[in-house]
Amino acid sequence: MNYPWYSKYPKGTPQQIGPLEYNSLIELFDAAAHKYPNRVAFENFGKQITFAEIDRLSTAFAAYLQNELKLKKGDRVAIQMPNLIQFPIAFMGVIKAGLIAVNTNPLYTPREMEHQFNDAGVSAIVIVSNFAHNLEQILPKLKSKPHIILTDMGDMVGGLKGVMVSFVVKHIKKMVPAFSLPTSVSFKSALKRGENSSYKKPDIQVEDLAVLQYTGGTTGVSKGAQLSHRNIIAHNAMITHWFKPIITEGQQDIVITALPLYHIFALTVNGLLMYTQGVKSVLITNPRDIPGFVKELKKHRFSIITGVNTLFNGLLNNPDFKDCDFSALKGAIGGAMAVQDVVADKWEKLTGCPLIEGYGLSETSPVLCCNPLDGNHKRGTIGIPMPGTEIGIFDDDGNQLPQGEVGEICARGPQVMRGYWNQNNEGVFFKNDWFRTGDIGVMDTEGYFKIVDRKKDMIKVSGFNVYPNEIENVLSGHPKVMEVAAIGVSDAKSGEAIKVFVVKKDESLTEEELKKYAHENLTNYKVPRHFEFKKELPKTNVGKILRRALKEAESVKTT
Repeated sequence: MNYPWYSKYPKGTPQQIGPLEYNSLIELFDAAAHKYPNRVAFENFGKQITFAEIDRLSTAFAAYLQNELKLKKGDRVAIQMPNLIQFPIAFMGVIKAGLIAVNTNPLYTPREMEHQFNDAGVSAIVIVSNFAHNLEQILPKLKSKPHIILTDMGDMVGGLKGVMVSFVVKHIKKMVPAFSLPTSVSFKSALKRGENSSYKKPDIQVEDLAVLQYTGGTTGVSKGAQLSHRNIIAHNAMITHWFKPIITEGQQDIVITALPLYHIFALTVNGLLMYTQGVKSVLITNPRDIPGFVKELKKHRFSIITGVNTLFNGLLNNPDFKDCDFSALKGAIGGAMAVQDVVADKWEKLTGCPLIEGYGLSETSPVLCCNPLDGNHKRGTIGIPMPGTEIGIFDDDGNQLPQGEVGEICARGPQVMRGYWNQNNEGVFFKNDWFRTGDIGVMDTEGYFKIVDRKKDMIKVSGFNVYPNEIENVLSGHPKVMEVAAIGVSDAKSGEAIKVFVVKKDESLTEEELKKYAHENLTNYKVPRHFEFKKELPKTNVGKILRRALKEAESVKTT
Protein backbone atom coordinates (compact mmCIF):
# COMPACT_ATOMS: atom_id res chain seq x y z
CA MET A 1 0.00 0.00 0.00
CA ASN A 2 1.11 3.56 -0.65
CA TYR A 3 0.75 5.08 2.78
CA PRO A 4 0.78 8.90 3.08
CA TRP A 5 3.72 8.91 5.49
CA TYR A 6 6.13 7.46 2.94
CA SER A 7 6.51 10.89 1.30
CA LYS A 8 7.86 12.24 4.61
CA TYR A 9 10.60 9.62 4.97
CA PRO A 10 14.14 10.99 5.13
CA LYS A 11 16.09 10.64 1.87
CA GLY A 12 17.36 7.09 1.41
CA THR A 13 15.00 5.55 4.02
CA PRO A 14 13.32 2.44 2.57
CA GLN A 15 9.63 1.68 2.99
CA GLN A 16 10.43 -1.92 4.00
CA ILE A 17 13.43 -3.39 5.83
CA GLY A 18 13.79 -6.46 3.62
CA PRO A 19 15.27 -9.80 4.75
CA LEU A 20 16.88 -9.83 8.19
CA GLU A 21 20.66 -9.53 8.21
CA TYR A 22 21.07 -11.74 11.28
CA ASN A 23 19.50 -15.00 12.42
CA SER A 24 19.97 -14.24 16.11
CA LEU A 25 21.01 -11.46 18.45
CA ILE A 26 24.21 -13.42 19.04
CA GLU A 27 25.19 -12.82 15.40
CA LEU A 28 24.30 -9.13 15.80
CA PHE A 29 26.57 -8.84 18.88
CA ASP A 30 29.40 -10.70 17.15
CA ALA A 31 29.25 -8.45 14.09
CA ALA A 32 29.54 -5.25 16.16
CA ALA A 33 32.44 -6.60 18.23
CA HIS A 34 34.25 -7.68 15.06
CA LYS A 35 33.69 -4.31 13.34
CA TYR A 36 34.59 -2.02 16.26
CA PRO A 37 36.91 -4.03 18.57
CA ASN A 38 39.00 -1.12 19.81
CA ARG A 39 36.29 1.49 20.13
CA VAL A 40 34.85 2.33 23.54
CA ALA A 41 31.42 0.71 23.84
CA PHE A 42 30.35 1.94 27.29
CA GLU A 43 31.53 4.39 29.93
CA ASN A 44 30.37 4.53 33.55
CA PHE A 45 31.95 6.13 36.64
CA GLY A 46 34.81 7.17 34.35
CA LYS A 47 35.54 3.56 33.40
CA GLN A 48 35.68 2.87 29.67
CA ILE A 49 35.23 -0.58 28.20
CA THR A 50 35.82 -1.53 24.56
CA PHE A 51 33.69 -3.64 22.25
CA ALA A 52 36.31 -6.39 22.40
CA GLU A 53 36.20 -6.40 26.21
CA ILE A 54 32.38 -6.46 26.29
CA ASP A 55 32.48 -9.37 23.86
CA ARG A 56 35.02 -11.29 25.95
CA LEU A 57 33.30 -10.67 29.30
CA SER A 58 29.77 -11.40 28.06
CA THR A 59 31.03 -14.65 26.53
CA ALA A 60 32.61 -15.55 29.88
CA PHE A 61 29.33 -14.84 31.64
CA ALA A 62 27.49 -17.01 29.10
CA ALA A 63 29.95 -19.84 29.75
CA TYR A 64 29.36 -19.51 33.50
CA LEU A 65 25.59 -19.75 33.03
CA GLN A 66 25.99 -22.79 30.79
CA ASN A 67 28.67 -24.73 32.64
CA GLU A 68 28.48 -23.72 36.30
CA LEU A 69 24.73 -23.12 36.67
CA LYS A 70 23.77 -25.72 34.04
CA LEU A 71 21.08 -23.47 32.59
CA LYS A 72 19.43 -24.71 29.41
CA LYS A 73 18.15 -22.97 26.29
CA GLY A 74 14.96 -21.08 27.09
CA ASP A 75 15.57 -20.71 30.83
CA ARG A 76 14.78 -17.22 32.15
CA VAL A 77 17.32 -15.00 33.88
CA ALA A 78 16.25 -11.80 35.67
CA ILE A 79 18.54 -8.77 35.53
CA GLN A 80 17.84 -6.17 38.22
CA MET A 81 20.20 -3.21 38.28
CA PRO A 82 20.50 0.45 37.22
CA ASN A 83 22.79 1.62 34.42
CA LEU A 84 26.13 -0.02 35.14
CA ILE A 85 28.65 -1.67 32.82
CA GLN A 86 27.54 -4.94 34.41
CA PHE A 87 24.19 -4.59 32.64
CA PRO A 88 25.30 -5.02 29.00
CA ILE A 89 27.72 -7.76 30.06
CA ALA A 90 24.95 -9.65 31.85
CA PHE A 91 22.32 -9.03 29.16
CA MET A 92 24.54 -10.09 26.27
CA GLY A 93 25.80 -13.04 28.30
CA VAL A 94 22.25 -14.25 28.93
CA ILE A 95 21.43 -14.03 25.22
CA LYS A 96 24.71 -15.70 24.20
CA ALA A 97 23.90 -18.61 26.51
CA GLY A 98 20.62 -19.17 24.65
CA LEU A 99 18.56 -17.93 27.59
CA ILE A 100 15.75 -15.38 27.94
CA ALA A 101 16.47 -12.04 29.64
CA VAL A 102 13.87 -10.79 32.12
CA ASN A 103 14.43 -7.08 32.72
CA THR A 104 13.41 -5.99 36.21
CA ASN A 105 13.08 -2.52 37.65
CA PRO A 106 15.50 -2.35 40.63
CA LEU A 107 13.08 -0.02 42.42
CA TYR A 108 10.37 -2.67 42.57
CA THR A 109 8.95 -3.47 45.97
CA PRO A 110 9.22 -7.06 47.24
CA ARG A 111 5.58 -7.65 46.25
CA GLU A 112 6.24 -6.59 42.66
CA MET A 113 9.46 -8.61 42.45
CA GLU A 114 7.72 -11.71 43.78
CA HIS A 115 5.01 -11.51 41.12
CA GLN A 116 7.41 -10.99 38.23
CA PHE A 117 9.92 -13.66 39.25
CA ASN A 118 7.17 -16.22 39.86
CA ASP A 119 5.35 -15.37 36.64
CA ALA A 120 8.55 -15.66 34.58
CA GLY A 121 9.75 -18.72 36.49
CA VAL A 122 13.30 -17.38 36.67
CA SER A 123 16.20 -19.80 37.04
CA ALA A 124 18.72 -17.11 38.00
CA ILE A 125 18.73 -13.51 39.21
CA VAL A 126 21.53 -10.99 38.61
CA ILE A 127 21.02 -8.20 41.14
CA VAL A 128 22.94 -5.22 42.46
CA SER A 129 23.58 -5.36 46.23
CA ASN A 130 21.61 -2.13 46.87
CA PHE A 131 18.37 -4.06 46.40
CA ALA A 132 19.39 -7.49 47.69
CA HIS A 133 17.47 -6.97 50.95
CA ASN A 134 14.22 -7.03 48.98
CA LEU A 135 15.24 -10.27 47.30
CA GLU A 136 16.03 -11.81 50.67
CA GLN A 137 12.45 -11.12 51.80
CA ILE A 138 10.79 -12.91 48.90
CA LEU A 139 13.13 -15.88 48.32
CA PRO A 140 10.99 -18.26 50.44
CA LYS A 141 7.93 -17.26 48.37
CA LEU A 142 9.47 -18.01 44.97
CA LYS A 143 8.23 -21.18 43.30
CA SER A 144 11.62 -21.81 41.72
CA LYS A 145 14.88 -21.76 43.66
CA PRO A 146 16.88 -19.37 41.50
CA HIS A 147 20.65 -18.99 41.48
CA ILE A 148 21.66 -15.52 42.74
CA ILE A 149 24.51 -13.52 41.22
CA LEU A 150 25.32 -10.42 43.24
CA THR A 151 27.18 -7.33 42.07
CA ASP A 152 28.34 -4.14 43.76
CA MET A 153 28.17 -0.72 42.09
CA GLY A 154 31.92 -0.46 41.56
CA ASP A 155 32.58 -4.03 40.38
CA MET A 156 33.46 -3.17 36.79
CA VAL A 157 35.19 0.13 37.54
CA GLY A 158 38.24 -1.80 38.69
CA GLY A 159 41.22 -0.96 40.88
CA LEU A 160 41.11 1.34 43.88
CA LYS A 161 38.46 3.55 42.27
CA GLY A 162 36.07 0.61 41.99
CA VAL A 163 36.61 -0.26 45.64
CA MET A 164 36.00 3.36 46.60
CA VAL A 165 32.79 3.58 44.55
CA SER A 166 31.35 0.51 46.30
CA PHE A 167 32.58 1.74 49.70
CA VAL A 168 31.00 5.18 49.32
CA VAL A 169 27.70 3.73 48.10
CA LYS A 170 27.53 1.27 51.01
CA HIS A 171 29.12 3.08 53.96
CA ILE A 172 28.96 6.82 53.22
CA LYS A 173 25.69 7.14 51.33
CA LYS A 174 24.15 4.19 53.22
CA MET A 175 22.49 2.92 50.04
CA VAL A 176 22.94 -0.81 50.72
CA PRO A 177 20.60 -2.04 53.49
CA ALA A 178 21.78 -5.10 55.40
CA PHE A 179 20.95 -8.47 53.84
CA SER A 180 21.95 -12.10 53.98
CA LEU A 181 22.15 -14.18 50.80
CA PRO A 182 24.68 -16.86 51.76
CA THR A 183 24.24 -18.94 48.59
CA SER A 184 24.86 -16.03 46.21
CA VAL A 185 27.88 -15.81 43.90
CA SER A 186 29.62 -12.52 43.13
CA PHE A 187 29.44 -11.18 39.59
CA LYS A 188 33.23 -10.89 39.44
CA SER A 189 33.59 -14.50 40.56
CA ALA A 190 31.08 -15.62 37.92
CA LEU A 191 33.11 -13.87 35.20
CA LYS A 192 36.37 -15.39 36.42
CA ARG A 193 34.91 -18.89 36.55
CA GLY A 194 33.35 -18.39 33.12
CA GLU A 195 36.67 -17.37 31.62
CA ASN A 196 38.12 -20.67 32.83
CA SER A 197 35.45 -22.75 31.09
CA SER A 198 34.48 -23.25 27.47
CA TYR A 199 31.56 -21.46 25.82
CA LYS A 200 29.33 -23.32 23.40
CA LYS A 201 27.29 -21.21 20.99
CA PRO A 202 23.66 -22.39 21.23
CA ASP A 203 21.43 -23.27 18.30
CA ILE A 204 19.16 -20.23 18.21
CA GLN A 205 16.29 -19.85 15.78
CA VAL A 206 15.04 -16.40 14.85
CA GLU A 207 11.61 -17.11 16.37
CA ASP A 208 13.08 -18.11 19.74
CA LEU A 209 12.29 -15.79 22.65
CA ALA A 210 15.02 -13.35 23.64
CA VAL A 211 13.39 -11.04 26.19
CA LEU A 212 10.43 -11.01 28.56
CA GLN A 213 9.73 -7.30 28.94
CA TYR A 214 7.27 -6.73 31.76
CA THR A 215 4.76 -3.96 31.50
CA GLY A 216 1.69 -2.84 33.45
CA GLY A 217 -1.59 -4.71 33.02
CA THR A 218 -5.20 -3.60 33.22
CA THR A 219 -5.89 -6.48 35.60
CA GLY A 220 -3.51 -4.90 38.10
CA VAL A 221 -0.57 -7.25 37.54
CA SER A 222 2.40 -6.80 35.23
CA LYS A 223 2.56 -8.96 32.10
CA GLY A 224 5.60 -10.18 30.21
CA ALA A 225 5.69 -9.10 26.57
CA GLN A 226 7.33 -11.95 24.62
CA LEU A 227 9.96 -10.45 22.34
CA SER A 228 11.71 -12.85 19.98
CA HIS A 229 15.11 -12.55 18.33
CA ARG A 230 13.20 -11.67 15.13
CA ASN A 231 11.28 -8.86 16.88
CA ILE A 232 14.42 -7.18 18.19
CA ILE A 233 16.57 -7.72 15.08
CA ALA A 234 13.81 -6.32 12.85
CA HIS A 235 13.36 -3.36 15.21
CA ASN A 236 17.09 -2.71 15.07
CA ALA A 237 17.02 -2.69 11.27
CA MET A 238 14.15 -0.18 11.25
CA ILE A 239 15.72 2.30 13.62
CA THR A 240 19.14 1.89 12.00
CA HIS A 241 17.63 3.42 8.87
CA TRP A 242 15.81 6.07 10.91
CA PHE A 243 18.85 7.23 12.87
CA LYS A 244 21.17 7.56 9.86
CA PRO A 245 20.75 11.37 9.66
CA ILE A 246 22.29 11.77 13.14
CA ILE A 247 24.89 8.96 13.28
CA THR A 248 28.18 9.78 11.58
CA GLU A 249 29.73 7.03 9.48
CA GLY A 250 33.46 6.59 10.02
CA GLN A 251 33.75 8.36 13.38
CA GLN A 252 32.52 7.59 16.86
CA ASP A 253 29.49 9.44 18.15
CA ILE A 254 28.60 9.62 21.86
CA VAL A 255 25.12 8.89 23.20
CA ILE A 256 24.00 9.80 26.70
CA THR A 257 22.08 6.90 28.26
CA ALA A 258 20.12 8.27 31.19
CA LEU A 259 17.02 6.13 30.76
CA PRO A 260 17.56 2.80 32.54
CA LEU A 261 18.58 -0.11 30.33
CA TYR A 262 15.87 -2.27 31.90
CA HIS A 263 13.41 0.04 30.10
CA ILE A 264 12.74 -1.26 26.58
CA PHE A 265 13.47 2.10 24.89
CA ALA A 266 16.92 2.41 26.44
CA LEU A 267 17.64 -1.30 25.92
CA THR A 268 16.98 -1.43 22.19
CA VAL A 269 17.86 2.15 21.19
CA ASN A 270 20.70 3.21 23.50
CA GLY A 271 21.83 -0.35 24.09
CA LEU A 272 21.48 -2.37 20.90
CA LEU A 273 21.18 0.23 18.11
CA MET A 274 24.09 2.33 19.34
CA TYR A 275 26.16 -0.83 19.94
CA THR A 276 25.64 -2.04 16.38
CA GLN A 277 26.59 1.41 15.03
CA GLY A 278 29.81 1.67 17.04
CA VAL A 279 28.53 4.55 19.20
CA LYS A 280 29.95 5.08 22.69
CA SER A 281 27.21 4.98 25.33
CA VAL A 282 27.78 6.98 28.51
CA LEU A 283 25.75 5.21 31.20
CA ILE A 284 24.15 7.49 33.80
CA THR A 285 23.52 5.45 36.93
CA ASN A 286 21.37 7.98 38.80
CA PRO A 287 19.80 10.57 36.46
CA ARG A 288 17.54 11.76 39.30
CA ASP A 289 20.61 13.46 40.75
CA ILE A 290 20.38 16.32 38.25
CA PRO A 291 23.46 18.24 39.55
CA GLY A 292 25.54 15.05 39.33
CA PHE A 293 24.07 14.28 35.91
CA VAL A 294 24.97 17.75 34.61
CA LYS A 295 28.48 17.40 36.03
CA GLU A 296 28.89 14.18 34.02
CA LEU A 297 27.45 15.77 30.87
CA LYS A 298 30.11 18.50 31.02
CA LYS A 299 32.80 15.83 30.54
CA HIS A 300 31.49 14.77 27.13
CA ARG A 301 31.02 16.34 23.71
CA PHE A 302 27.93 14.24 23.19
CA SER A 303 26.06 13.94 19.90
CA ILE A 304 22.85 12.12 20.88
CA ILE A 305 20.70 12.10 24.02
CA THR A 306 17.49 10.22 24.71
CA GLY A 307 15.09 10.65 27.59
CA VAL A 308 11.60 11.55 28.72
CA ASN A 309 9.99 14.96 29.06
CA THR A 310 10.60 15.15 32.82
CA LEU A 311 14.30 14.42 32.36
CA PHE A 312 14.76 17.15 29.76
CA ASN A 313 12.76 19.54 31.93
CA GLY A 314 14.93 18.74 34.95
CA LEU A 315 18.10 19.48 32.99
CA LEU A 316 16.72 22.75 31.66
CA ASN A 317 15.92 23.89 35.20
CA ASN A 318 19.48 23.30 36.38
CA PRO A 319 21.50 26.54 36.11
CA ASP A 320 24.72 24.73 35.17
CA PHE A 321 23.22 22.82 32.23
CA LYS A 322 23.70 25.82 29.94
CA ASP A 323 27.46 25.44 30.33
CA CYS A 324 27.53 22.00 28.67
CA ASP A 325 29.08 21.64 25.22
CA PHE A 326 26.25 21.27 22.68
CA SER A 327 28.41 21.84 19.60
CA ALA A 328 28.24 18.17 18.55
CA LEU A 329 24.58 17.57 19.48
CA LYS A 330 22.68 16.22 16.48
CA GLY A 331 19.77 14.38 18.03
CA ALA A 332 17.58 14.65 21.13
CA ILE A 333 14.76 12.12 21.24
CA GLY A 334 11.93 12.00 23.78
CA GLY A 335 9.79 8.92 24.29
CA ALA A 336 7.60 7.11 26.84
CA MET A 337 5.46 10.22 27.48
CA ALA A 338 4.38 13.35 25.62
CA VAL A 339 7.05 15.99 25.06
CA GLN A 340 5.56 19.26 26.29
CA ASP A 341 5.78 22.26 23.96
CA VAL A 342 7.34 24.50 26.61
CA VAL A 343 10.11 21.96 27.21
CA ALA A 344 10.74 21.46 23.49
CA ASP A 345 10.92 25.23 22.95
CA LYS A 346 13.37 25.80 25.81
CA TRP A 347 15.49 22.81 24.76
CA GLU A 348 15.91 23.94 21.16
CA LYS A 349 16.59 27.53 22.18
CA LEU A 350 19.34 26.50 24.61
CA THR A 351 20.99 23.63 22.73
CA GLY A 352 20.29 24.58 19.12
CA CYS A 353 18.97 21.04 18.55
CA PRO A 354 15.26 20.16 18.26
CA LEU A 355 13.71 17.77 20.76
CA ILE A 356 12.04 15.06 18.67
CA GLU A 357 9.14 12.93 19.87
CA GLY A 358 8.62 9.24 19.17
CA TYR A 359 6.19 6.55 20.30
CA GLY A 360 6.27 2.90 21.20
CA LEU A 361 5.44 0.26 23.77
CA SER A 362 7.16 -2.61 25.53
CA GLU A 363 5.05 -4.90 23.36
CA THR A 364 6.53 -3.44 20.16
CA SER A 365 10.26 -3.53 20.97
CA PRO A 366 9.32 -0.50 21.34
CA VAL A 367 9.41 2.02 18.45
CA LEU A 368 6.34 2.23 16.22
CA CYS A 369 6.49 5.89 15.22
CA CYS A 370 9.01 8.69 15.37
CA ASN A 371 9.34 12.11 13.89
CA PRO A 372 11.95 12.24 11.11
CA LEU A 373 15.44 13.16 12.30
CA ASP A 374 16.31 15.12 9.16
CA GLY A 375 14.46 18.27 10.24
CA ASN A 376 11.06 17.24 8.85
CA HIS A 377 9.48 16.80 12.28
CA LYS A 378 6.04 18.03 13.30
CA ARG A 379 5.58 19.38 16.83
CA GLY A 380 2.74 17.87 18.83
CA THR A 381 2.76 14.56 16.97
CA ILE A 382 4.42 11.21 17.63
CA GLY A 383 5.69 11.22 14.06
CA ILE A 384 5.24 8.61 11.34
CA PRO A 385 5.54 4.81 11.28
CA MET A 386 8.88 3.04 10.99
CA PRO A 387 9.87 1.20 7.79
CA GLY A 388 7.96 -2.07 7.55
CA THR A 389 5.40 -0.87 10.10
CA GLU A 390 1.70 -0.30 9.55
CA ILE A 391 -0.31 1.93 11.88
CA GLY A 392 -4.07 2.22 11.70
CA ILE A 393 -6.91 3.81 13.65
CA PHE A 394 -9.69 1.41 14.64
CA ASP A 395 -13.06 1.53 16.34
CA ASP A 396 -13.99 -0.79 19.23
CA ASP A 397 -15.36 -3.40 16.81
CA GLY A 398 -12.10 -3.76 14.92
CA ASN A 399 -13.07 -1.66 11.89
CA GLN A 400 -10.32 0.53 10.44
CA LEU A 401 -11.33 4.19 10.41
CA PRO A 402 -10.66 6.79 7.69
CA GLN A 403 -7.92 9.37 7.96
CA GLY A 404 -8.81 12.16 10.39
CA GLU A 405 -11.12 10.06 12.57
CA VAL A 406 -10.30 9.34 16.21
CA GLY A 407 -9.96 5.76 17.44
CA GLU A 408 -7.60 3.22 18.95
CA ILE A 409 -4.06 3.15 17.56
CA CYS A 410 -3.27 -0.36 16.28
CA ALA A 411 -0.05 -1.64 14.74
CA ARG A 412 1.36 -4.42 12.58
CA GLY A 413 5.02 -5.12 11.97
CA PRO A 414 7.86 -7.55 12.63
CA GLN A 415 8.75 -5.74 15.88
CA VAL A 416 5.36 -6.53 17.47
CA MET A 417 5.39 -9.20 20.19
CA ARG A 418 3.75 -12.61 19.77
CA GLY A 419 1.68 -12.09 22.93
CA TYR A 420 1.99 -12.00 26.71
CA TRP A 421 3.74 -14.75 28.68
CA ASN A 422 1.33 -17.10 30.50
CA GLN A 423 -1.74 -15.21 29.24
CA ASN A 424 -4.57 -16.23 26.91
CA ASN A 425 -4.13 -12.90 25.04
CA GLU A 426 -7.80 -12.57 24.25
CA GLY A 427 -8.53 -9.06 22.99
CA VAL A 428 -4.85 -8.15 22.59
CA PHE A 429 -5.05 -8.29 18.78
CA PHE A 430 -7.75 -7.45 16.28
CA LYS A 431 -8.15 -9.73 13.27
CA ASN A 432 -5.24 -9.88 10.81
CA ASP A 433 -2.67 -9.41 13.61
CA TRP A 434 -3.39 -5.77 14.42
CA PHE A 435 -1.97 -5.15 17.90
CA ARG A 436 -4.17 -2.95 20.06
CA THR A 437 -2.03 -0.31 21.78
CA GLY A 438 -4.78 0.93 24.10
CA ASP A 439 -4.02 4.52 23.09
CA ILE A 440 -6.51 6.76 21.33
CA GLY A 441 -5.16 8.74 18.39
CA VAL A 442 -5.69 10.25 14.98
CA MET A 443 -3.74 10.41 11.71
CA ASP A 444 -3.51 13.77 9.93
CA THR A 445 -3.50 14.37 6.17
CA GLU A 446 0.29 13.91 5.90
CA GLY A 447 0.40 10.61 7.77
CA TYR A 448 1.62 11.98 11.10
CA PHE A 449 -0.04 10.50 14.17
CA LYS A 450 -1.17 12.27 17.31
CA ILE A 451 -2.22 10.73 20.62
CA VAL A 452 -5.55 12.22 21.64
CA ASP A 453 -6.15 10.35 24.87
CA ARG A 454 -5.38 7.09 26.63
CA LYS A 455 -7.82 4.26 26.42
CA LYS A 456 -9.57 3.26 29.59
CA ASP A 457 -7.88 4.77 32.62
CA MET A 458 -4.15 4.24 32.27
CA ILE A 459 -2.06 6.89 34.01
CA LYS A 460 1.32 7.98 32.60
CA VAL A 461 3.74 9.16 35.30
CA SER A 462 7.10 10.40 33.98
CA GLY A 463 6.87 8.00 31.07
CA PHE A 464 5.88 4.95 33.13
CA ASN A 465 2.51 3.26 32.72
CA VAL A 466 0.47 3.05 35.92
CA TYR A 467 -2.80 1.16 36.04
CA PRO A 468 -5.48 2.22 38.54
CA ASN A 469 -6.49 -1.38 39.27
CA GLU A 470 -3.11 -2.10 40.83
CA ILE A 471 -3.16 1.05 42.97
CA GLU A 472 -6.70 0.32 44.13
CA ASN A 473 -5.91 -3.33 44.81
CA VAL A 474 -2.96 -2.42 47.02
CA LEU A 475 -4.58 0.43 48.97
CA SER A 476 -7.77 -1.51 49.55
CA GLY A 477 -5.63 -3.97 51.49
CA HIS A 478 -5.22 -1.39 54.24
CA PRO A 479 -7.47 -2.45 57.12
CA LYS A 480 -8.93 1.05 57.53
CA VAL A 481 -9.93 1.47 53.85
CA MET A 482 -13.47 0.74 52.67
CA GLU A 483 -13.26 1.74 49.02
CA VAL A 484 -10.69 3.43 46.82
CA ALA A 485 -10.52 4.77 43.27
CA ALA A 486 -7.43 6.03 41.43
CA ILE A 487 -7.25 8.46 38.53
CA GLY A 488 -4.61 10.53 36.77
CA VAL A 489 -4.56 14.29 37.16
CA SER A 490 -2.51 16.81 35.22
CA ASP A 491 0.92 17.55 36.68
CA ALA A 492 3.45 20.07 35.33
CA LYS A 493 6.45 18.01 36.43
CA SER A 494 5.52 14.40 35.64
CA GLY A 495 2.85 14.85 32.98
CA GLU A 496 0.32 13.11 35.16
CA ALA A 497 0.12 12.39 38.87
CA ILE A 498 -1.95 9.81 40.69
CA LYS A 499 -4.88 10.93 42.81
CA VAL A 500 -6.86 8.52 44.97
CA PHE A 501 -10.33 8.92 46.43
CA VAL A 502 -10.83 6.93 49.61
CA VAL A 503 -13.85 5.95 51.65
CA LYS A 504 -12.76 5.16 55.19
CA LYS A 505 -13.63 2.01 57.06
CA ASP A 506 -12.11 3.49 60.23
CA GLU A 507 -12.40 7.24 60.76
CA SER A 508 -8.95 7.35 62.40
CA LEU A 509 -7.29 6.74 59.00
CA THR A 510 -4.98 9.62 58.02
CA GLU A 511 -3.36 10.62 54.74
CA GLU A 512 0.10 10.12 56.27
CA GLU A 513 -0.79 6.58 57.32
CA LEU A 514 -2.10 5.65 53.89
CA LYS A 515 0.84 7.25 52.10
CA LYS A 516 3.26 5.24 54.26
CA TYR A 517 1.38 2.06 53.37
CA ALA A 518 1.57 2.94 49.67
CA HIS A 519 5.34 3.49 49.86
CA GLU A 520 5.76 0.08 51.47
CA ASN A 521 3.87 -1.70 48.70
CA LEU A 522 4.38 0.30 45.53
CA THR A 523 7.32 1.56 43.49
CA ASN A 524 7.78 5.31 44.00
CA TYR A 525 6.28 6.39 40.69
CA LYS A 526 3.10 4.43 41.52
CA VAL A 527 2.61 6.09 44.91
CA PRO A 528 -0.33 8.56 44.77
CA ARG A 529 0.58 12.23 44.99
CA HIS A 530 -2.89 13.37 46.03
CA PHE A 531 -5.38 11.90 48.52
CA GLU A 532 -9.01 12.86 49.02
CA PHE A 533 -11.36 11.27 51.54
CA LYS A 534 -15.01 10.97 50.52
CA LYS A 535 -18.19 9.62 52.10
CA GLU A 536 -19.03 7.64 48.98
CA LEU A 537 -17.81 7.05 45.43
CA PRO A 538 -19.90 7.34 42.25
CA LYS A 539 -20.97 3.93 40.92
CA THR A 540 -22.87 2.33 38.06
CA ASN A 541 -26.16 0.55 38.74
CA VAL A 542 -24.25 -2.72 39.16
CA GLY A 543 -21.90 -1.20 41.74
CA LYS A 544 -18.84 -0.52 39.55
CA ILE A 545 -16.96 2.61 40.61
CA LEU A 546 -17.14 5.32 37.97
CA ARG A 547 -13.62 6.68 37.60
CA ARG A 548 -14.83 8.72 34.65
CA ALA A 549 -17.16 10.71 36.90
CA LEU A 550 -14.29 11.42 39.29
CA LYS A 551 -12.10 12.62 36.41
CA GLU A 552 -14.84 14.87 35.08
CA ALA A 553 -15.39 16.39 38.53
CA GLU A 554 -11.66 16.93 38.89
CA SER A 555 -11.39 18.66 35.51
CA VAL A 556 -14.20 21.04 36.52
CA LYS A 557 -12.16 22.06 39.57
CA THR A 558 -9.18 23.03 37.39
CA THR A 559 -11.13 25.05 34.82
